[in-house]
Amino acid sequence: MRTRMFSVTQEIAFCYGHRLLGHPGKCARLHGHNGVARLTLRAEALDAQGMVVDFDVLGARVGDWIAQTLDHRMLLHRGDPAAVALAQIGEPLLALPFHPTAEGLAKMIFEHARSEGLPIAQVEIVEQPGSIATYSE
Repeated sequence: MRTRMFSVTQEIAFCYGHRLLGHPGKCARLHGHNGVARLTLRAEALDAQGMVVDFDVLGARVGDWIAQTLDHRMLLHRGDPAAVALAQIGEPLLALPFHPTAEGLAKMIFEHARSEGLPIAQVEIVEQPGSIATYSE
């Protein structure tokens, strides 16, 4: 017997800059993206309102966090020398313990959504049209 699931997906747009230390191509240089986090939540049953999760709740718990943590920030590996220089001039940045790839950001957002008690199933990061990274467990 197949389990029936409901799912909802919400897209949250955010802008960020990054670079990938040691990358052999152009991604080794500081650059930016107009990205989209695509969050999919799943549940076997709907809540009392007939929803998997209210989109407003998802926006408040994850969308606001993305706006405060990732949006319009440089996302750099904590070992990146540019992080020190940017911090010295007061630029907003987030020094990460991992390379700031779309895959790493998808996992980071997934883990935040899970910590908020949301039935997160998958996070996709659309780094640019046609370039999508996915994380799920």
